[in-house]
Amino acid sequence: MSADAGEAGLRLDSYLPYRLSVASNAVSGLIARAYEDRFGLTVPQWRLLCVLAEDGKLSQVQIVARTVMDKVTVSRAAQGLTKRRLVGRSQNKADGRSHVLALTPEGRGLHAEIAPLALAYEAALIAGLAPDEVTLLKRLLGRLQSAAGQLAGEALPSPSLR
Repeated sequence: MSADAGEAGLRLDSYLPYRLSVASNAVSGLIARAYEDRFGLTVPQWRLLCVLAEDGKLSQVQIVARTVMDKVTVSRAAQGLTKRRLVGRSQNKADGRSHVLALTPEGRGLHAEIAPLALAYEAALIAGLAPDEVTLLKRLLGRLQSAAGQLAGEALPSPSLR
């Protein structure tokens, strides 16, 4: 391929999936360091803690669906939080073969301590955006996530869709 053909095609710095990934990694890395340094939590553990704080008791299958983390990541996060007694595990009454997870009082306390920090990071990240821009950004991210979910079940899109 000639240099001219490459210039007309894919340009990494203007390729939206790449830009989203880089932005996500930058934000996640910043917050992950804070959670790890101050609270000894990984990002998956924080997500699991937060989902349980919001939704109450959930099975690991429900957590996988809610967080879009894979089963192994959820399982490891749950094991780490259970070991620290931040999450309790009990038999799932609806399905005797699985378990449900719920925050312990210690887990609720830790969530209450971390939540203001998470909100402060979010506020700092969006400080340069107008409220209507934040609303638009959230709406567009939701639409992109939905489109990605739809495409995940399909074959590679044709060149006309790219």
